[in-house]
Amino acid sequence: MQPATIELRAPFADASKRAILYLVYDEQGIVDEYIPHALRSLRPFAEHILVIVNGAVDEAGRAALDAVADDVLVRENVGFDVWGYKEGLERLGPRVDEFDEVILMNYTFFAPVRPFEPIFAAMDARDDIDFWGITDHAEVTPHPYRLRGTMPSHIQSHWIAVRRSVLQSDDWRRYWGEMPMIESYSDSITQHESRFTQHFADLGYDYAVSFPHQDYGTLHPVFENAELLIQQGCPILKRRMFFHDPLYLDKEAIIVRWVVETACAEGFPEDLIWSNVVRAAKPRVLNTNASMLQVLPEQDVSFDPTIPLKVAATLHVYYDEMIDEMLDRIGNLPVPVDLYVTTTDDEKAERIRAAIALRSEDKVARSEVRVLASNRGRDLSGFFVGCRDVLTSGEYDLVVKIHSKKTVQAGYNAGHLFKRQQFENLLSSPGYAANMLALFQQQPTLGVVFPPMIHIGFPTAGRGWFTNYWKTAELMQDLGIEARLDDVSPLAPYGAMWVARPEALLKVTSREWTFDDYQSEAEHKDGSLAHLQERIVAYAAADAGFHTRTIANAEHVAISHTFMEYKLQAMSAYLPGYPFEQVHYLQHMGPGGDGSIIGAAKQIVRARHPKTAERLRPVYGVVRDTWRRLRRLPRRSS
Repeated sequence: MQPATIELRAPFADASKRAILYLVYDEQGIVDEYIPHALRSLRPFAEHILVIVNGAVDEAGRAALDAVADDVLVRENVGFDVWGYKEGLERLGPRVDEFDEVILMNYTFFAPVRPFEPIFAAMDARDDIDFWGITDHAEVTPHPYRLRGTMPSHIQSHWIAVRRSVLQSDDWRRYWGEMPMIESYSDSITQHESRFTQHFADLGYDYAVSFPHQDYGTLHPVFENAELLIQQGCPILKRRMFFHDPLYLDKEAIIVRWVVETACAEGFPEDLIWSNVVRAAKPRVLNTNASMLQVLPEQDVSFDPTIPLKVAATLHVYYDEMIDEMLDRIGNLPVPVDLYVTTTDDEKAERIRAAIALRSEDKVARSEVRVLASNRGRDLSGFFVGCRDVLTSGEYDLVVKIHSKKTVQAGYNAGHLFKRQQFENLLSSPGYAANMLALFQQQPTLGVVFPPMIHIGFPTAGRGWFTNYWKTAELMQDLGIEARLDDVSPLAPYGAMWVARPEALLKVTSREWTFDDYQSEAEHKDGSLAHLQERIVAYAAADAGFHTRTIANAEHVAISHTFMEYKLQAMSAYLPGYPFEQVHYLQHMGPGGDGSIIGAAKQIVRARHPKTAERLRPVYGVVRDTWRRLRRLPRRSS
């Protein structure tokens, strides 16, 4: 039986009028192009578009919104999206009565990855519903935010369309009039997103979902089944999968790379994705979630010689006996380069010039050898001080940075592997180097490429920051770089070799560094400026709106993967479950997060000897109680 406040439904006819309230939030006040793109695509379906901006918006962003919206409301960033919608509805005021449908949606998805028309057509034909959404979330017990009871199945708040029967009801006015201030993300879920659907359904209103969770057998299809939803016509792609916990994606086998390929195969512009998510995601998280390691073939399959690229190659040569090997690598590039070599004394410079003179003009268009005033900072100062004029000239599309690498302190094997891992994953062969440059031809938002993290022979995995994290954060703040730092290890060119667009490094190269900024040779270690600059590259690129890719050839992928796989399984053998659970356990070291030795021992026994673990269960309680009593005993005085 319908509540008295609902008017009789009328068919949703072609002449019906629709308003869209589109909420935007960006902590930097930037409006990325995917937002105007979505709004332009929605324009044929809306009589009125009101954009609600939580917080600030820069001048360019405001102009972009004004071009696609009928009205823009910029408000203080309080109350999350819920109060943004509330104030947006107040902005419409009595005009709400003009519309047959109002859609509350937000910026958390890319669209349209498939056409909107079939969705609107299907829902316009439904005269038996009062509100609808594109996707929903299944019920969850216990409630993930209240930790008790059940979070009901609900339409997700990134798209809730509400019809006249609700809009003109006392129930609707009461819902928003009684809405408490939203103080947290948890509040926004419990007070609105997970509440809205059940609240109005309990009042007798009917609803529908374009892609209901029941059809997919998962709790969260728009996230967990994104590729399938796009194939079936879903017009939206959630942004969260690009910056969500990679271990969760691993557990659920969510392959974002395939999702992107599916969306772009339908015509969605790939650069709209990368130009936005580089600012929202931590670079290593994005590199993992989107599987942004590019394994390049040794035969040229993609370079377009009709698209000119002017390339500068910067070489820092301390060990001048390596100059021919380095020139061979640069010679693999498919275009002539301008060569800039920095070194430490005049004798080395003469030997380097002689070696360059033997090279073909087809490979080296022009060259210059520069003797630096100091070797403080080594190759990093050679690049940022010795070649700053090259980087800031605006003359080059790309700059290649390599140096004479020996890593003598690590011993022959590790040093030899590290050098090969750098040279061969950056400039392996003529075909490989051509394919590497082709990535920049094909992807305007690609800013930097470099080899993957070295982890064989070096204890880099899981501790790539070493002692550099806080100093890197301070340097980024000093340079105005606002990208998000990764927690455990940075996405960084360990070994300090890369290829980049100069504009991707602009916030670093704009600073006039001097040799005095760098530590002496004796202090060239973790925490020194050179080590910070090595770790800042991908973050500077992200701040500038460019994404980073790691690149490798097949041989090094085989070497790296097999060792990484063995190391992972060797550690996982002592822990239960997926890496998602294993990492959570290790972070808390035992049940209840008490860090107990007993808890750790139990987990190891359970993982390696499950039958023994079952037999020992009666003993655990006695051992645990004894251990706790011992921990409470007063210490003996000496």
